[in-house]
Amino acid sequence: MKNNQNGSKIKRSPGDQTVQVFIYVIVGAFALVTVLPFLYVLAGSFATERELTERAFFIIPSEVSLNAYKYIIRTGEVFRGLKNSIIVTVIGTIINMFFTATLAYPLSRSYLRGRNFFINMVIVTMLFSGGMVPHYLLVSGLKLTNTYWSLWLPGAISAFNMIIVKNYFQGIPKELEEAARVDGCSDLGIFLKIILPLSKPTIASVSLFYAVGHWNSYFSAMLYISDKDKEVIQIALRRIIFLAGGINTDGTPIDWGLLGQPPEKAVKMATTVLATIPILLIYPFVQKYFTQGVMVGAVKG
Repeated sequence: MKNNQNGSKIKRSPGDQTVQVFIYVIVGAFALVTVLPFLYVLAGSFATERELTERAFFIIPSEVSLNAYKYIIRTGEVFRGLKNSIIVTVIGTIINMFFTATLAYPLSRSYLRGRNFFINMVIVTMLFSGGMVPHYLLVSGLKLTNTYWSLWLPGAISAFNMIIVKNYFQGIPKELEEAARVDGCSDLGIFLKIILPLSKPTIASVSLFYAVGHWNSYFSAMLYISDKDKEVIQIALRRIIFLAGGINTDGTPIDWGLLGQPPEKAVKMATTVLATIPILLIYPFVQKYFTQGVMVGAVKG
């Protein structure tokens, strides 16, 4: 039963009710399949090494153990990695959105001379890439290695994300811009006072894409950052996993020393939890914008 616009109830037929139940069952099954691996990893991070070896799958550990988290904390690298990742993610996302929005706005205006030429140049970058070696030579030649700029500048603009934002800007009624011009508003004023406030859904969605990319940055950080004090959380957790397995990152065996032998499997799961939960905490704040921003920006224009 559901209400129509007049407030009266519409009675569903048995066939409609059966289909609705079937849809709920299918969606619930997919949701369960998606959530179960996360629950297992979370439970495994609090389990003992023996239980992880003897039981193939469980949601609730029979014996709660904090040894994995204690080991990770005792190494002292996780907090430094979290701090560096937060810096890289926050500043990097701001840089990304600044360049993405300022490029998307002029390309969304039909009166821009050479507009199609510039759009085609952006599309070409989505099809062709110089490769890893030229990329590394460029970063090294600009003296960006061992600085966070090596993680920020090379990917300052994503062509795909820029096109999403551009299409959303194109969908904003041109009458608003014309009315602002009549009132004496400049292009910068229109962009800041009209376009951006009306584009919160797509700005939030694209910012989330950029933030997740920076937080999960692993390969670039491994290539360009060799200073331990600047390592992001992904690299720090990688070293912790190697240490838990009894080897250094260069493959040589290590002496456990005062830390003692850690629970290897539990440490791997605990590092997964630590790397995943912080970025997941952002989703509730942008969820209401996510679908609207991506879908509208993808189909308009």
